[in-house]
Amino acid sequence: MSRQPLKQPGSLRPDSKSGSLHSNYGAVRADHIESLDGNQDESNTKPKGGLHRGLSARQVQMIAIAGTIGTGLFLGTGRSLARGGPASVLICYCIVGFVVYVTLLLLGEMATQYPVAGSFNAYATRFFSPSYGFALSWNYWFNDAVSVASDLTAAQLLLQYWTPWHSWVISLVFWAFLVGINSIHVRAYGELEYWLSSLKVATIIVFIIVGILVNVGVNPEHQYIGGSNWRIPGAPFVNGFGGFANVFVTASFAYGGTESLGITAGETKNPSRNMPRIVKFVFWRILIFYVISILLIGLNVPWDYPNLSNKSAATSPFTIIFEKVGTTVAASFMNTVVMTSVLSAGNHALFAGTRVLYGLASTVPPQAPQIFARTTSRGIPLPALLLTSSISVLCFGSSFIGSGELWGWLQNLVGVSNQIAWFSIGLASWRFRKAWKRQGRSLDELKFRASWTWPWGPPFVIFAVAAMIIIQGWSSVIPKFTAVDFISFYIQIPTMLIMFTIWMLVKRPGSQSSDTNQAQFPETSAGGVARPPVIKRMWYSDLVDIHSVDLYRDEHVEGEDDKADDQTRATRIQAGGVKGFIWRLYYVAA
Repeated sequence: MSRQPLKQPGSLRPDSKSGSLHSNYGAVRADHIESLDGNQDESNTKPKGGLHRGLSARQVQMIAIAGTIGTGLFLGTGRSLARGGPASVLICYCIVGFVVYVTLLLLGEMATQYPVAGSFNAYATRFFSPSYGFALSWNYWFNDAVSVASDLTAAQLLLQYWTPWHSWVISLVFWAFLVGINSIHVRAYGELEYWLSSLKVATIIVFIIVGILVNVGVNPEHQYIGGSNWRIPGAPFVNGFGGFANVFVTASFAYGGTESLGITAGETKNPSRNMPRIVKFVFWRILIFYVISILLIGLNVPWDYPNLSNKSAATSPFTIIFEKVGTTVAASFMNTVVMTSVLSAGNHALFAGTRVLYGLASTVPPQAPQIFARTTSRGIPLPALLLTSSISVLCFGSSFIGSGELWGWLQNLVGVSNQIAWFSIGLASWRFRKAWKRQGRSLDELKFRASWTWPWGPPFVIFAVAAMIIIQGWSSVIPKFTAVDFISFYIQIPTMLIMFTIWMLVKRPGSQSSDTNQAQFPETSAGGVARPPVIKRMWYSDLVDIHSVDLYRDEHVEGEDDKADDQTRATRIQAGGVKGFIWRLYYVAA
């Protein structure tokens, strides 16, 4: 198949099958991302500023870990254990972990081929439906913004381990710190995440060792624990099927953030090499950390441990296990590390939410006010950062309803948003793969392909995630309907439908917005004759036509910086002796 000339982002062209109007929605304009050296096109249409590709592979891999190994693992597992029991927690986290791993492979294919800011939101818009992409993007932005509030609330809960003093102060201090870091430069964010994440990884390794020792008898009672906590009354499945189903949303909250690997694609050096490496290796590390940690938590901490999770308090199972070593100093140290992980998770959520909002404002046509596409000279979308961080005021509601209760509601909201994101990645991947095959492009042209997920991967993700969304609210309906819990589980589904409908009606052919768009981008037929005006309709389908969607636009082409990076890597690996061995170890680990 001969390569077609590239279309300009945002250009309109007729649908080859139906003749209806289509636009190149979805990806952030290429002129909104500039290289590290700051070189810019001299075109008059080039906006000032833009995102910088300032994140190295080392930082991006740790960002993925930092976004996933955080509040959900260190604190959320306690809530899961209290509600579902040790067997439910272990089984649900394994199931969700596998679904997320497949989802990450699907995202990796698209993110490597089209490393644009906005990531899976842009892919859903581009390959599935602009209206759906609009609803998804705003939902995911809200997810990240609420995640920051959730992490700040978690900080309040952790502070209560030491003192009941005004815990909202720690939220205010953390908020100011996070906004300050994200206002400097993407490299400052990346470096902070790298070291905080390194601390978390080291801590989990120490925790695994301590957890094994505590279980075999290194505890104040000098008693072998084994699997005794799986046999206490109520265990191993607490609250029956309702408790089991309820763990799905907390597991989704814990694994959330993995999909933001794609969001960092727009600011990642040499994405053709780095994105596949990140996708293939990072999640296995995360999965190993989760499964082993959760198994040890279920063995060492009884599901009915006092203050493990209630309306006003929550205790990290990690802190509890360090208490079992017999020293409060060790427990305080672990609580401090968990506090830093909360800071890291909030930092990651604020970064991701800011980039999602920036992507919404930078698409063609824009899906958010253009002010949020503005960046500073250092590549920071400051207006988007300020709006995203402002949602964190939700965390101060803990003074009225209890930190534990508020954190539980926020956790449900974020968990469902994560599931909607994974579902949408499945939809976008399904359509992307169909378009690739229908247009006759060779699979060898894909820069990264998870071959073992063809063709079952996308439908598996779609149906598995849909099943989780449906059944996880079981406990809010049976045996007794609880309105607040039910809303926290399902409010985002009607919200998505409302936003989808609004965008569909606003952008339908013949609407004022559509007419304005046509005036800016007049469309003609192949012979140069203007098309007749579009008849106004109340409703239309903007499902993207897989036969005509442009598969060449935004494909990453390796530049000089990418080639230099490859050459540097090859030179280091090929070096002989100890130096070459050390570099090979470094690239495997980092």
